[in-house]
Amino acid sequence: MSRHHIVSRVVWTGVAVLGALTFATPVFAGECPAGKIKPNAQQMVDYKPVGVTDVTLGVIDLGKQPAHIDGRELRFRKLTIEPGGIVPWHSHDDRPALIFVQQGEIVEYASNCVDPIVHKAGDIRPEVYGTSHWWKNLGKETVILYVGDVRKDPNDHHM
Repeated sequence: MSRHHIVSRVVWTGVAVLGALTFATPVFAGECPAGKIKPNAQQMVDYKPVGVTDVTLGVIDLGKQPAHIDGRELRFRKLTIEPGGIVPWHSHDDRPALIFVQQGEIVEYASNCVDPIVHKAGDIRPEVYGTSHWWKNLGKETVILYVGDVRKDPNDHHM
């Protein structure tokens, strides 16, 4: 094979890969793939918390801050989920949150995703209106999650 033919092959392979990357729909770690999103894909389950420790690390009354969001608090928590542990079904329709997976791997069963979603250390999961789900630690390692949420009802102890 001539040198020109080899260089052409390398260049066209690079162009093909670049084109595929340009037009591909991005899928981020810890998200439901676009083709798997479906309303009511997972039904509510009535599991109780198992092997979960939920510790509130701090709370800010947002009504007393310059934003003046009365009746809301910003809460920051640490959840520790032992192997086999379950975070029970809950909704985020009135409680947006960001979840950071600090350690381990955990599976989420979301109401709007046909397939379970795997979250690994380093992933961040937004939980917003329309998100209802439960989580299970199927691994052998303890999972540590850090959770920041905006809670309306201080008596709401859902995870």
